[in-house]
Parts: sequence; C-alpha cells; structure tokens
Amino acid sequence: MGQRLKDKVALVFGAGSSGPGWGNGKAAATLYAREGARVFAVDLRAEAAEETRRVIEAEGGLCAALTADVTQSAQIQAVVEEVLAMAGRIDVLHNNVGITEMGDPIEASEESWHRVIDTNLTGVFLTCKHVLPAMLAQGGGSIVNISSLASIQVNTYPYTSYYAAKAGLNHLTRSLAVRYAPDNIRVNAVLPGVIDTPLIYQQIAGQFEDVEEMRRRRNAASPMGRMGDAWDVAHAALFLASDEARYITGVCLPVDGGKACAGR
Repeated sequence: MGQRLKDKVALVFGAGSSGPGWGNGKAAATLYAREGARVFAVDLRAEAAEETRRVIEAEGGLCAALTADVTQSAQIQAVVEEVLAMAGRIDVLHNNVGITEMGDPIEASEESWHRVIDTNLTGVFLTCKHVLPAMLAQGGGSIVNISSLASIQVNTYPYTSYYAAKAGLNHLTRSLAVRYAPDNIRVNAVLPGVIDTPLIYQQIAGQFEDVEEMRRRRNAASPMGRMGDAWDVAHAALFLASDEARYITGVCLPVDGGKACAGR
C-alpha cells in the first residue's frame, strides 16, 4: 500500500472489467485504492463493480460499488450526489468507459455512430458536467480521461466512430484543462496503444482469423514487441491523478511502447 492518494476520494467510471482478468478501469480503481484513495467504483454492470469492490476490500482498501450508464445524465447526477453525501468531496474523476463498433460510414448504422459517440465522448462531458461543480467548490481536483492511441493514429480497424470519438475526447481534455487551470483543476488523458485486456477479446478479435493471430499481430505492432497490460495504463493514470503531476494539465499521454513514434 502506498500513500500517493492518501485521503483522496476517487470516482472511477467504468471500474469493472468486461471479462475475466484485468481491464483498464478495474486496474486503475485498485491501484488508486492501494495508494490510499477511497474509491467509488461505477460500472454499467453491477456485478462488475462489485467484483472490483471485493478485490479492493480484500486488499484492505476502501471501495463502494455503484451503477450508472454514462450516457444518462440523471444517473450520473445521482451517483455524484451519493458520493458527495458519503465522502463529502471528489478529488479524482477517472473516465474509463469506452466501446468500439466496427464500420465505416457506409456500413455503420446511424444508431451505431451515436452509440459510440455517446458512450466514449458525451459520457465524459456528462461526468464532468456533474463533478466539476464539486471540484470548484472544494478548490481543485484532477480528471483523468482514458482515450486511445486511435485518437491520433489510424490503424487497420474500420471503426470510424471510435476514431472520431477519441479524437474529440483529446480536444475536450485540452479545452477543459485550459478552462479550469485557474481553479486548480487539472485535466489529462491517457492514450493506450495495443493493450492486452478482456475487451479486445470481445470487440477486436473478430477482425482477425483467430485469437492467436490477434495476439501475434498486436504484439508485432509495438516496437517493444509485446502488448502492454492494464497496469501500464493504470500507473500512467495514477501519476496524472496524483500531486506528483501538480503542474501537468492538458496532456494526452501515449502508453504504447513507442507505437505512435514508429507510425505503425
């Protein structure tokens, strides 16, 4: 157990894993708790949030599990009000919710487009909408948005809506960083590259002949020769959330093993 977030309250949206193992949100929530934060783990699926709570509490950390759909403003507002009633403040807002749906503008339905944009981008707007007043009232806070390397680099996947949503998230991050810098509220983003999490086996694997080909090609896409994992993303988020990054805001930080630099 560390102390980098001692006495902080962290609200993590998308804190459950989408399958067995460690997703980015589950790892971040657990790491925040290990570093002393009181964590509120929010997920669309109650059982996923509960699993994260059990992991954190088994390690001696503090966590409450809540449910919300980030595309629904009223549900986010209710969660924020509950957290403030229980903890009195929100020091860290971590936005991890994200989905991919394949399809270029011809193939993808309008419903799919709106679903991806609403989940990946509008959801962050809504969580910020309801959390920022609390951060302003308490004199500061830190927001960490989990974007994607796909926000700055086009890869082989035909997910037009995902590219657009994550690129929008980067600029939303920068705009909020500048807007709220005088209020001691920092806003940063993490851009994961090829990361081995449960999500890729559900939403990416279909783009390959089989799972082994997916692993091989994703490993090869990184100059380091391997995919990262959820802990690589979580440690970057922890740094940006902590006071160690107190003079860092508006940053979109790739966690990608050099993939962006290599242009592949």
